[in-house]
Amino acid sequence: MESMAITNNVTELIFTGLFQDPEVQRACFVVFLPVYLATVVGNGLIVLTVNVSKSLRSPMYFFLSYLSLVEITYSSTVVPKFITDLLAKIKTISLEGCVAQIFFFHFFGVTEILLLVVMAYDRYVAICKPLQYMNIMSRQLCHVLVSGSWLGGLFHSIIQILITVQLPFCGPNVIDHYFCDLQPLFKLACTDTFVEGVIVLANSGLIALCSFLILVSSYIIILVNLRNHSAEGRRKALSTCASHITGVLLFFGPAIFLYMRPSSIFTEDKLVAVFYTVVTPMLNPIIYTLRNAEVKIAMRRLWGKKNLGME
Repeated sequence: MESMAITNNVTELIFTGLFQDPEVQRACFVVFLPVYLATVVGNGLIVLTVNVSKSLRSPMYFFLSYLSLVEITYSSTVVPKFITDLLAKIKTISLEGCVAQIFFFHFFGVTEILLLVVMAYDRYVAICKPLQYMNIMSRQLCHVLVSGSWLGGLFHSIIQILITVQLPFCGPNVIDHYFCDLQPLFKLACTDTFVEGVIVLANSGLIALCSFLILVSSYIIILVNLRNHSAEGRRKALSTCASHITGVLLFFGPAIFLYMRPSSIFTEDKLVAVFYTVVTPMLNPIIYTLRNAEVKIAMRRLWGKKNLGME
């Protein structure tokens, strides 16, 4: 970080933001603040419910609580700064702050991708190998899979940052976006960033694409295997898988759209980014709890206990 400040003339960056019109920005503030609060409260409630409820001890809920935790941290790397910037005339961030935002955004983003893969594997074992499920998905393996997801995200982020910190920034300091990401930042470097751009794209794009293909394949295998189940078992499994598939599509759709094509910052790109940084993390609790009777019952019990305690 120190070397960046010494070799660069640029120490502060300015965001153009999502929209230029102050009225529209104020309207966005009114919309996005409740969305972010709902993200933190909704996902926090899932983490709390899973950890407190004795009925939610299966690996599926263990992974869900970590997914909710990652959703909070992932959204929090971008959204609080974005929301406060909506009320600011000039939206600035230090170069070090920008690099830190990129690091944590990619760290939590890839951790989430890997957790979604882990959750798909859990559903595959539960539906295709039900008799061996508890032996295969031991507590130890669950901890290893979650730790592996965090380490995978960390490794990915370190590569992205090692490439970024070597770039010199000496000229323009305006980022045409509302948060720091690699491609918009690369445009400000006063050197050719073609090679770096390809490495970064391969690192992000290949993780997203490979994970997406693994997820699609695993859910196809699951759906084929469901033919051997009873009508009731099929209905329950389909309900759970539908939640997971919805979560996967909402996360991967925008990510693949942005990272698997040449870089360009259009307003629609920023709007797509709003979807996966602001909206999707809020939808996670709704997707995973509305279709799940066990979580809803556990939440009611939790609130019942709290209310009794207050009385």
